[in-house]
Amino acid sequence: MVAKGVAGLSLIPVLSSCSSSDSESTVDAGTGTGTDGATGSGTCSTIPEETEGPYPGDGTNGPNALSVSGIERSDIRSSFGGASGTAAGVALTITLTLVDSTTCSPLEGYAIYVWHCDQNGNYSMYSAGVTDQNYLRGVQSTNAAGQVSFTSIFPACYSGRWPHIHFEVYPSAATATSGSAKLATSQLAMPKATCDAVYATSGYSASVTNLSRVTLATDMVFSDGATLEIPTVTGSATDGYTAALTVAIAA
Repeated sequence: MVAKGVAGLSLIPVLSSCSSSDSESTVDAGTGTGTDGATGSGTCSTIPEETEGPYPGDGTNGPNALSVSGIERSDIRSSFGGASGTAAGVALTITLTLVDSTTCSPLEGYAIYVWHCDQNGNYSMYSAGVTDQNYLRGVQSTNAAGQVSFTSIFPACYSGRWPHIHFEVYPSAATATSGSAKLATSQLAMPKATCDAVYATSGYSASVTNLSRVTLATDMVFSDGATLEIPTVTGSATDGYTAALTVAIAA
């Protein structure tokens, strides 16, 4: 993986987290639990553009899930387009709200591609044993509120990385066919307290050890600050979680 940097940021829209005088985006430093800001008006705090990593599945590094029929979907737990298999794990709903970085107004009609590893830390289409799967990948178009919402499972913590979720932003679903057309790329850093609760459940035992060996401060992506990339997470390991984050692009 390549650590993030600032080179080339002038070529793509800036990705931001928005807050206003009525509702600010904050993070509890002790728990790593974010409080998602409201959209509408106010100021937008820029967060870094992140690497897509070695397993994007967008055609820029090997296989391209974006070209497979069925990629546009809300439930990404199962494979699609002729592949079979369903990812097990604690239920997680991922809700992203896309807004204009200048006005913080919702952006409708853009496409967001989300992907992440499974309960065992494997990436479909790439990792040994799941190269014939394409689960935990999906695209949705933002609605009038600028939102997309994916039904998924909580990602594992694999060796060397803090638990995270990848996403790319595209001008529209029609253009979301290859990573070469993306407008922005970033990652969600999952809160520590939530990770501890999830990894105490069956199936995540390897994540307990891996998480004990990494921190946000030592992670190759989040080491220069992850405050604006930590979503608000609510729920429980029994009933499932919802992770929500407001992000902005220079539209």
